[in-house]
Amino acid sequence: MKLGSLIGEGGNEDAVVTGFAIDHRKVAPGTVFGAFRGARVNGEDYIADAVRAGAIAVIARPEAVVEGAVHIADDEPRAAFARAAARFFGPFPSCAVAVTGTNGKTSTVEMTRQLWRMAGHHAASIGTLGVTTADERVTTGLTTPDVVTFLSNVAGLAREGVTHLAFEASSHGLTQYRTEGLSVTAAAFTNLSRDHLDYHGDMAAYLTAKMRLFSEVLAPEGTAVVWADDAEAARVVDLARERGNRLVTVGTRGTTLRLVGRDPTLLGQGLTIEADGSTYQVRLPLIGAYQAANALVAAGLVIATGGDVARTLSDLARLQPVRGRLERAAIAKSGAPIYVDYAHTPDAIEAAIAALKPHAGGRLIVVFGAGGDRDPGKRETMGQVAVQQADRVIVTDDNPRTEDPAAIRREVLAGARGAIEIGDRRAAIAAAIREAGAEDIVLIAGKGHEQGQIVGDLVLPFDDVAVARECAG
Repeated sequence: MKLGSLIGEGGNEDAVVTGFAIDHRKVAPGTVFGAFRGARVNGEDYIADAVRAGAIAVIARPEAVVEGAVHIADDEPRAAFARAAARFFGPFPSCAVAVTGTNGKTSTVEMTRQLWRMAGHHAASIGTLGVTTADERVTTGLTTPDVVTFLSNVAGLAREGVTHLAFEASSHGLTQYRTEGLSVTAAAFTNLSRDHLDYHGDMAAYLTAKMRLFSEVLAPEGTAVVWADDAEAARVVDLARERGNRLVTVGTRGTTLRLVGRDPTLLGQGLTIEADGSTYQVRLPLIGAYQAANALVAAGLVIATGGDVARTLSDLARLQPVRGRLERAAIAKSGAPIYVDYAHTPDAIEAAIAALKPHAGGRLIVVFGAGGDRDPGKRETMGQVAVQQADRVIVTDDNPRTEDPAAIRREVLAGARGAIEIGDRRAAIAAAIREAGAEDIVLIAGKGHEQGQIVGDLVLPFDDVAVARECAG
């Protein structure tokens, strides 16, 4: 592709573009380099290195110094880079939907993919679990990967015949324009609670970042799908109406899919849903109120993109569990079930406990910690929620990263009065399983699907599910 077809006139229009990069170490002859100012690294410092490596154009702020390559100047270079990269990598799947919110993004995009597949579409999802299709998964390691990885992955899926894509839109990804360039047919909002304030600063900025999915990314003719029971749902609804978007609301306050009844069972729950003047009875094979919420948001996305209401609601009964989301990992020798969940915020821990509590004839034992180099303000609250809602709490290490693990545990324990402390995560899991009786349930929270534990700059092999099975054996 010629540079001129990507950026128009501006010098050297006939130069052939071979790729895009935001890391100067990945620049090859013919690359368009994106030089962005970040929280820790300023990409503008590496412009000269990128040009020496063969960059033919640099997208950067107007005041950046670019010599030896075309300077594509823009006040928001991340957005300009994403638009150009999208023209280079496309075409993409004809139907793309995005999901944002503090909790539930991963489950919702994966459930959406499953429902599309049941309806006969060639579907995929991208998010924390990686790139997931009907027969393949490739881990990316980030909820929202960098824009080059994202767009190249999406284009690759289209070449493989994928027509329907659901992806997670994190607040970081939205702020940093990591998912620009696609035409988003529908966008969903799950909920908002405290998280990532180390990055955004306060809840107002965090919400603003989430709202960008609806104010800028969602196509003007697109549909906003909203979990109506969240306190911030009205903000999304108002924004959608201002822009003239179609609106799909779900939940007990929803008008499109109204949840009028929920009956927990041993291995799932019965849902009573009103839609289009009809009442539907659904046996959802997943436990927990928040799993019902995720499933209904996913159903809303499928309906928003042309899915039949009755068929979609019927297919909810065939949904498969999502890795690391209230996943039953093992049964202890005592008979106690052991669940693993990704819950790593106060609200998510409370929701996971609430999901399991009705199923525990005895105690609910919770093992959890807090991640390092992430919003420290939520740690004490996580501890408070755990001890208030669970019967037994063990505070352990999560991913301490570059922080002192003991210091993190102290901050959690400040709110977790009466909890016990076992720093080693494997030992903590073993202790919980060892003391669990036949009527008890063990919940291991925080890491979910993750395959490693981040200590310092190292990623050490660690899988909560595998460890639970070993300790239960």
